[in-house]
Amino acid sequence: MAGAAFSLAVLAGTAGAQDPRVGLKAGLNDAGQAIKNVELVSHTPKRDGWFNPKALGDFGFANSDLAFQKNLVFQGGWHGWQAWDISNPKAPVLRKSFVCQGGQGDLSVHGTLLFMSVEDLVGRVDCGTQGVTDTVSTDRFRGVRIFDISDIDNPKQVAAVQTCRGSHTHTLVTDKNDKANVYVYVQGTGPVRSPNELAGCNASPNDSTTSYFRIEVIKVPLAAPQSAQIVNMPRIFADAQGNVAGLWKGGSHGTGTQNTGTTDQCHDITAYPEIGLAAGACSGNGILLDISNPANPRRIDEVIDPNFAYWHSATFNNAGSTVLFTDEWGGGTSPRCRDTDKPTWGADALFSLGADRKLKAAGYFKIPAAQGANENCVAHNGSLIPVPGRDIMVQAWYQGGMSIFDFTNAAKVQEIAYFDRGPIAEQLTLAGYWSTYWYNGHIVGSEIGRGLDIFSLTPSEFLSQNEIDAAKLVQYDEVNPQLQTRITWPAAFPVARAYVDQLARSNGLPAARLAAVDKTLDAAQKAAPAARKQALGLLASQLAGDAAKSSDAAKVRLLQDVVKQLAK
Repeated sequence: MAGAAFSLAVLAGTAGAQDPRVGLKAGLNDAGQAIKNVELVSHTPKRDGWFNPKALGDFGFANSDLAFQKNLVFQGGWHGWQAWDISNPKAPVLRKSFVCQGGQGDLSVHGTLLFMSVEDLVGRVDCGTQGVTDTVSTDRFRGVRIFDISDIDNPKQVAAVQTCRGSHTHTLVTDKNDKANVYVYVQGTGPVRSPNELAGCNASPNDSTTSYFRIEVIKVPLAAPQSAQIVNMPRIFADAQGNVAGLWKGGSHGTGTQNTGTTDQCHDITAYPEIGLAAGACSGNGILLDISNPANPRRIDEVIDPNFAYWHSATFNNAGSTVLFTDEWGGGTSPRCRDTDKPTWGADALFSLGADRKLKAAGYFKIPAAQGANENCVAHNGSLIPVPGRDIMVQAWYQGGMSIFDFTNAAKVQEIAYFDRGPIAEQLTLAGYWSTYWYNGHIVGSEIGRGLDIFSLTPSEFLSQNEIDAAKLVQYDEVNPQLQTRITWPAAFPVARAYVDQLARSNGLPAARLAAVDKTLDAAQKAAPAARKQALGLLASQLAGDAAKSSDAAKVRLLQDVVKQLAK
């Protein structure tokens, strides 16, 4: 990624002093904490039966990723899944727990269906806990489970689609032109099964019919999910000559760089159907896919970064003009945020994406607070926070905690908030945030070893109350980790005031002019409809002139557009 600027974020007041996150006290329930510009609304510890009291860090009980539907948070894990009612974010209530082992158990939800990834060799078709001991067994399940959750108290597995490498993660993909079906992209990273267990599997990496170097596409009829089946196994890594192993061959990128595995798999694929694209984090490459036909994704670009050990996940900004990829150096179980670790390793790499649909290196971001040797830490899962006019992300860093940063300028990323606990134990033990996502006004974090956390944003010099209020106006019925939907904001006064605050922060208009705009907005909000329409119509006309003189004309035009809508 030569030529890309590295951004080392700092918070006001921490430059030149030790970051409060450094050297926090260890402990399961009494670890030291460092927090800035967020509030911990609630911490819900793991329930009995969902942790091993004799072995902290037991993978068999680790929490993993989250999915959201209305007032419910679905939390996956190696032991099964849990549904939490967060109607009161100060006191989440366990709505349902369902034991079903077979791997990290990543989830997606759509209507009355819940999808679950299964990859480990102990996974059973019947969700049993006795495991599978035979080398070849018809009891073994590796693939994607589909549950009917129309009655959340009595979920029923209605389909179990077997795949050759299992499903480490999956991506739910919707199609505006096909309301009768959803599609699931399966990312398998495990060993290939014997053809004696699942017909058609081929473990030879050098064969053109190999089960490596591909993903699977499952088509799920919503009216008959029991009929879900694989409809395509696209060779998204092939070269122009049809060689299935057409991308990074694996190995070193040179002196002072990372060793990267062969690109024969994707870890995560993030789909953004409204722009017809998906971004794949695929071992040795970041790739861009055309998903205008979701059953037949096609690779249209790929990039290599010699700083990356393992391309792990991807996030688009709302405009689709920037893609953020993460590097899971060390696999998530190693301490990779020490003061001796390179700031471009185990970090985020940002790429600009133009009309030519080509990825161009733009910058890096890694949490600026050094973590200890007992804290597994590396870039992991996060999501956008819907602040209008800005690209802001909340991201998990395992035991590096949670970081919130602004990447509107991808070459100059700025951290604006954080939360971090000390290590869970005095020795290296798996814990920390698997994922942190914004959902309908709060940030929800899945803590691998400790439980579930919910946060709210607090205003600061980096983020105003108006910007927070505008973000809270964006409400969804469902949110899934690898499925992005376009963020839209209603015509509302908090949105207009958010733009005013941003113009003040960037000195985009003189302070006196912004004070006058604020005064007009305040008066209009309190006025009768006719007077409001007249005042806002005049303000919209004036803002057109302001844009011509502003150093941030694009932001003034965004403000003008909201004022126009409010005037209708």
